[in-house]
Amino acid sequence: MKILTVPRPILNQPAKPVLKVDKKIQQLVKEMIEVLNKQVDPPGVGLAAPQVGIPLQLFIIKPTKKAKPQAFINPFIKKTVFNKDSLQKKTKKTHLEGCLSIPKIWSHVERAKKVLLEYQTTTGEKKTEWFSGFAAIIIQHEVDHLKGILFTQRTLEQGLTLYEEKEGKLIKKKI
Repeated sequence: MKILTVPRPILNQPAKPVLKVDKKIQQLVKEMIEVLNKQVDPPGVGLAAPQVGIPLQLFIIKPTKKAKPQAFINPFIKKTVFNKDSLQKKTKKTHLEGCLSIPKIWSHVERAKKVLLEYQTTTGEKKTEWFSGFAAIIIQHEVDHLKGILFTQRTLEQGLTLYEEKEGKLIKKKI
């Protein structure tokens, strides 16, 4: 299993719901966790099934090196809470975001500071849970993947700047 990079049509297409959480899905999650754990430059914090060529509504997150990876099946963001200050000072209040499917490209993206997520676990249990901070940012990025939306599209929609990493430095990218 390997991470697909742009341009690949699957990265821009909506994923299909997981109809049954079974051993095949559980094995897919295990393999995706292995792939994510192998990412070092940069380290990966999230991975959606379409990024490995599987058009299903499933992703995993691992916000820190020591965090246990968590899988989300058929996720749906029910509510979002934005930080009012970040709407005025986008580059100072937003994280620099990147994507394993778009190597060496970075941008600030306006994301909600909290999300209420409805999803299924790898045992098929349905949950609704609040996430905040960095985990909320990763979840929004990965939910976008499941909709066929890349973070670069969000950057352009928000009128922000894309940066390309060259020799360890970030250079403004002309669009």
